[in-house]
Amino acid sequence: MERNLKELISQMTLEEKAGMCSGLDFWHLKGVERLGIPSLMVSDGPHGLRKQDDKADHLGINDSIKAVCFPPAVLSACSFDRELLEILGETVGDEAQATDLSVVLGPAVNIKRSPLCGRNFEYYSEDPYLAGESAAAFIKGVQSRHVGTSIKHFAANNQEFNRMSASSEVDERTMREIYLPAFETAVKKSQPYTVMCSYNKINGTYASENPWLLTKVLRDEWGFEGYVMSDWGAVNDRVEGLKAGLELEMPSSNGINDAEIVKAVQEGTLDEAVLDRAVERILNIVFEYVDNRKEQPLTLEEDHEFAQKVAEESIVLLKNEEAILPLKENEAVAFIGGFVKNPRYQGGGSSHVNSFKVTSVWDALEGKEHITYAEGFSADKDVYDEKLAAEAIEIAKQADKAVIFAGLPESFESEGYDRKHMHLPECQNKLIEEIIKVQPNIIVVLHNGSAVEMPWVNDMKGLVEAYLGGQAVGQAEANILYGNVNPSGKLAETLPIKLEDNPSYLNFGDGDKVEYNEGVFVGYRYYDKKKMEVAFPFGYGLSYTTFAYSNVKTDKDTLTEGGTLQVSVDVTNTGDKYGKEIVQLYVADKTEAIRRPEKELKGFEKVALNPGETKRVTFTLDKRSFAWYSTDIHDWYAASGTYEILIAASSRDIRLTKTIQWESAQILPLHLHLNTTLGELLSDERTKALGKELKGKLDSFFGGLDGEANEPTEGDEAVSDDMGDAIAFSMPIRNVVSFGLCDKEELLKQLDELNKR
Repeated sequence: MERNLKELISQMTLEEKAGMCSGLDFWHLKGVERLGIPSLMVSDGPHGLRKQDDKADHLGINDSIKAVCFPPAVLSACSFDRELLEILGETVGDEAQATDLSVVLGPAVNIKRSPLCGRNFEYYSEDPYLAGESAAAFIKGVQSRHVGTSIKHFAANNQEFNRMSASSEVDERTMREIYLPAFETAVKKSQPYTVMCSYNKINGTYASENPWLLTKVLRDEWGFEGYVMSDWGAVNDRVEGLKAGLELEMPSSNGINDAEIVKAVQEGTLDEAVLDRAVERILNIVFEYVDNRKEQPLTLEEDHEFAQKVAEESIVLLKNEEAILPLKENEAVAFIGGFVKNPRYQGGGSSHVNSFKVTSVWDALEGKEHITYAEGFSADKDVYDEKLAAEAIEIAKQADKAVIFAGLPESFESEGYDRKHMHLPECQNKLIEEIIKVQPNIIVVLHNGSAVEMPWVNDMKGLVEAYLGGQAVGQAEANILYGNVNPSGKLAETLPIKLEDNPSYLNFGDGDKVEYNEGVFVGYRYYDKKKMEVAFPFGYGLSYTTFAYSNVKTDKDTLTEGGTLQVSVDVTNTGDKYGKEIVQLYVADKTEAIRRPEKELKGFEKVALNPGETKRVTFTLDKRSFAWYSTDIHDWYAASGTYEILIAASSRDIRLTKTIQWESAQILPLHLHLNTTLGELLSDERTKALGKELKGKLDSFFGGLDGEANEPTEGDEAVSDDMGDAIAFSMPIRNVVSFGLCDKEELLKQLDELNKR
């Protein structure tokens, strides 16, 4: 339906236009009944709907309608499956249409800078490529139903402590390479209808009134077409926010900030055209939903089954020594832990879904013989109960195998606060240690929203990372444990051995200013660069079958600006079971043009294979796959030279390598001055001639007066040629002047001419 929005806006009063830029209440946008503009509802969340009709809140305190809780992003990202996430989006979009919700407030793509962040369960990954691809797929699915998404929290919102006032201090390169790309990919590939700005400041300026972020980057560079809304209560200065590119304030400000907008227009401090533009952007999305509204039933049971499938495709098998899994029907198996009957399957806060049903693993095992259960410890508190523990130890001792369901109580991690440590409850660790003494065949299944320390991990034969698996998690776990489903998930984050290993350890959780001093070395980019031992690396996950990689090829050996590179590889199922393998492609920069991570993920594909079957997997790379962000040119740059294409099963399991050459058409500007070092001159082809000339003068100077070498004297061997070169290379070229070897004005003239090239 064609609508002339500019004509519609021209009929609105100033007060009506200002009112369109803030919520009616907690969840509804304002309408203008006389002009046929309806009041629409938005709702959390990223992994299921949390529609509240009254007693509204954004922290999950009050009840919402019955809905389906799908696996949160912490687990679904482990699927590495774009198609699955797109279908998940379609399913959420259908539920939104069925319940008359115009915008789903998600996905959340903030980077997992630290395991301590209270909302890590809502976020996809420590890796921006994986997070961006996952979000783009989900958004595409939701919006295929003409329901909007609100990708969040834009940007650099990586902790809960003081989240509404702290400033994330991030350098430009780090921001561009780590904290913005997930948003960028989603915007460019899937055009989310809305973007939600974060609470925090970025380098001293609130995200809600940051024109560089909301206009220059988001709209001018990336081409965003929708509207920006605030996180709930994130507005600091409403008029400045509107100028910067924040169209919608949520929730209602009870007319206070609407009046500020009206006043600013009347006093001439806000151009009314800016207000009109904001209203047009909001109405464009409003009518996209209104004109495509579809009455349809809410298919809760079908969606519950799909939630199970997402969990099955995402759960990660981390250890399987002596093929302890899958369990056999005739084995006596003890199931231990409060999570067996009361699984923790979602996180706390604004994304908390009121699930219409929950399937525990004990529910899923109903009717199965040779199984026993003991609670052992509570699922919701850290108390060691001697009686419960004794029962668990006894059934573990009598069984062939023990499966312990451990994890974090909801009180340990939630929106609104960060964890203080990575420990499991002490009661759980203590019971696990006691069971180790009586039972050698132990499998631990983890229910957690972020990484945990596992002091007992070397004593486990089996380990399953189920994270938070959504309301059907129990059936998914049972199917994987008993081999009805072959696990195929891989870790979307590194699991460090201990908290102190994390690169942000010394500056996470500060109050007024949070210094991102680790720069681009986040997650595996840090651990792999330092060759640090980790519990389990990024991209890691086992299967009940095995896979072989072979025959890697590229369609060209040299890539140039504007071109693409096709990389293909054969993957074979070398085992005896049907399974799926996640093939990962990393790029390693060998040019040494700048300090970079050892490798970076630039492609992944999930491939299904029958026993003995081989399929060819193909990736497409472009310049961005090889580039880093240069603050000299404020653009992406890849230095000419050698790069390695790494085909891998994880960031630490490189199966095949192919070397290619990149030829750049870009030239970084020179910034030469008297404190430029001789080594810097010699390392650039444009300045190498001058560097050689000046080095020759220095060599002559140090070799003897007037360029004539003296006879060697005792002690000369203390300064080797290598040492002399090293000293010379780090010497600022002003020394050539101060040693009387060059005229200062002449040298400055040469530097100026080179800088102009």
